[in-house]
Amino acid sequence: MGERGWLARTVRRFVADESDLDAEELQQDVVECGAKAVSECHQGALATVRGRVRSVVFKPKETVPTLEAELWDGSGSVTLVWFGRRQIAGIEPGRTLIVRGRVARRGEERLIYNPWYELEPSAP
Repeated sequence: MGERGWLARTVRRFVADESDLDAEELQQDVVECGAKAVSECHQGALATVRGRVRSVVFKPKETVPTLEAELWDGSGSVTLVWFGRRQIAGIEPGRTLIVRGRVARRGEERLIYNPWYELEPSAP
């Protein structure tokens, strides 16, 4: 399997879509750090997930403004919501995070409110 596996992986890298390869790599990282795939997180569950920030949006509201970040792990996305924050240093598109919190739902969207988070080192 060694050489055939290597050859198959090499050929796949040349013909596969870049976003598919990125998703596979992110999922491998999820497994290696012991986190849970976003697609397997259910409402009410306490979860640790790892992924890459796709977007960050400040939503000013009359009551409490929120900062929302979409975290994608290759299997799905979860929206991270911080109340009363305009920005958080290091929470920016392209940054990899490990987050922990209780999963909630807003329609079909998964959310984690005020999650504990750890910034992964930025790629050079």
